Amino acid sequence: MPSATLPSRLDPQVIAEALLEARARTLLLVAPLTDTELRMQHDPLMSPILWDLGHIAHFEELWLTRNLDGPIEFVEMPGLYNPFEHPRSARGSLALPGLPDVRRVFDEIRARVLARLARLDDAPDHPLLQDGYVYRMVLQHEYQHNETILQTLQLKQGRPYAPYARVDLPGATAGPTADMVRFPGGVVQIGTDDRSAAYDNERPRHAMEVAPFRIDVHPVTNGDYLRFMEAGGYTSGRHWSEAGRRWLAESGVTAPRYWERRDGVWVTRTMDRVAPVDPSHPVCHVCWHEADAYARWAGKRLPTEIEWETAASWDPAGAPRAYPWGAEAPTRRHANLDQLGFGTAPVGAYPDNVSPLGCRGMIGDVWEWTASDFGPWPGFECFPYKEYSEVFFGSEYKVLRGGSWATRPGAVRNSFRNWDYPIRRQIFSGFRCARDD
Repeated sequence: MPSATLPSRLDPQVIAEALLEARARTLLLVAPLTDTELRMQHDPLMSPILWDLGHIAHFEELWLTRNLDGPIEFVEMPGLYNPFEHPRSARGSLALPGLPDVRRVFDEIRARVLARLARLDDAPDHPLLQDGYVYRMVLQHEYQHNETILQTLQLKQGRPYAPYARVDLPGATAGPTADMVRFPGGVVQIGTDDRSAAYDNERPRHAMEVAPFRIDVHPVTNGDYLRFMEAGGYTSGRHWSEAGRRWLAESGVTAPRYWERRDGVWVTRTMDRVAPVDPSHPVCHVCWHEADAYARWAGKRLPTEIEWETAASWDPAGAPRAYPWGAEAPTRRHANLDQLGFGTAPVGAYPDNVSPLGCRGMIGDVWEWTASDFGPWPGFECFPYKEYSEVFFGSEYKVLRGGSWATRPGAVRNSFRNWDYPIRRQIFSGFRCARDD
């Protein structure tokens, strides 16, 4: 199955193919599941998968039919699939339709969307259609819910999830190289002015004076993290923030999520596969507090998101890069993305995934926690609705960058900003460290 790519401009055939490909992937991911498994709330943090599927369908209906025919409703859809009316912890009690009904709704809405797509010339100046933005937004929404569904499948109760399709991941081509690389300081361009795919929180592009800093070449590996654990990382509060110590005491955790000790060996589970923890892979399923404590233990700190984006996109020879390797859209050759590997790869497995500064693996494998709270860039303008970004601005959320193995290629770039609570571990999250120069 081809990787997801975003449609160019407003070519109806390209857009239709991308919509069909996105839906095929969604249905492939859920195909192994029974009705009970689809309907069950596997964890209070996550929706029943049937809710995600219905939400995908009705989000598409809202933005690709109703809001294109007007008047524009700059809101989430009302009713059963509104995430603000029905928080995740309560969605297991909703009267959700079964998969056959959801698929009928999928098909009925998609038929209207494709019919509307054939009439694009009827509203060439529509604000949502400029550069094809609304189609990319809806595609990215489905891609992002694919990753949410995979988080649920990793948390799944009962038999472990066994996918119908899986691709082999490459081994390491070389071990970790230099520990850190140095940014010499200077004015950099952060964010983007793209209005065809980028979300409002990525815009506008703006100049920032960035002080010299050093940043890890690779994300922190399982082997690195094991040394932190063996040094008493979880049993001593010395390297934890006050909030981190509270979380540690309340949670009682002693290792990354999905790790357990068996016969003196740490093993981890990814979907239906259990194996000894591989020291060459990036550590995954750690929260912000764990990442912050490790960085302090290592005599470092977490990078700010501006430092992270600088390390990923700054090019002393020209304009900022869209991806660490350049302008080419991601493929499985570039990075561990697109879900079907169902797990991380060893660091160094993708030799093309290197930024001009020398950082490797900044796209794919694991989302990387940063030190930054989620807030607007200077000059931020909400578009097309505040419930995507604006309502989440504040100190409650920490920013993650770079995507994970569960991220579709069309939903990640150097400027893409993800965010979550600092206690969250169900996300496919790791980190790399930085240091003042």
